[in-house]
Amino acid sequence: MDKITLQSGGHEPDSKFCVVELAAYIAGEEWSDHPKYVSPSIAAFLRSWNDSLDDETRQIRKPYAVKCIATTGTDEHEEIRAWMATDWLVREYAPAWLRLAGLAKQAEALESLAALTGKREAKSVQPIIEAARKDAAAAGAAAGTAARDAAWTAAWAAAGTAAKKKLAPTIKALQQSALRLLDRMIEVHHEEYAEQGEEEREAR
Repeated sequence: MDKITLQSGGHEPDSKFCVVELAAYIAGEEWSDHPKYVSPSIAAFLRSWNDSLDDETRQIRKPYAVKCIATTGTDEHEEIRAWMATDWLVREYAPAWLRLAGLAKQAEALESLAALTGKREAKSVQPIIEAARKDAAAAGAAAGTAARDAAWTAAWAAAGTAAKKKLAPTIKALQQSALRLLDRMIEVHHEEYAEQGEEEREAR
């Protein structure tokens, strides 16, 4: 597996893989980015994340091509995983960007929410989430206006370089946070199905 380089996008059977296609290949399945033996929630998260990474960073997820095999479980397990991902987006991912935009109060409001584990919890905090979204949209619009007003090419290029340096720590922290989320999602698995899947693969 060391010789394999994960690629962005979907692929035909051509020895080029995204992380989910690699999982299907390792599991002995037909070529697919929707493998039978991988949790649909985990696969969806991996596919979405895969294409947002640069080629070098994408390789940190290679071990998950193995880890995510035999994670398919019940509808209840999938719902738990879906809410885990939602909770991560609201209480970890969004606050990181809000804080970077100078919206520390809004970031803290989301971080202080109770874990989102179902529709009832999500509905109860919807006003807080919506308020943070509106504040972020307003800040983004203001930043866009300022950028247009100061659109000198050289200055814009310099600002872009500075922005990348400023973003780097946040991006790295979120990547590590996403890996921890994946680990937690993988732990939510159906043991009986996992054992059954292993027996089926060995019998081929």
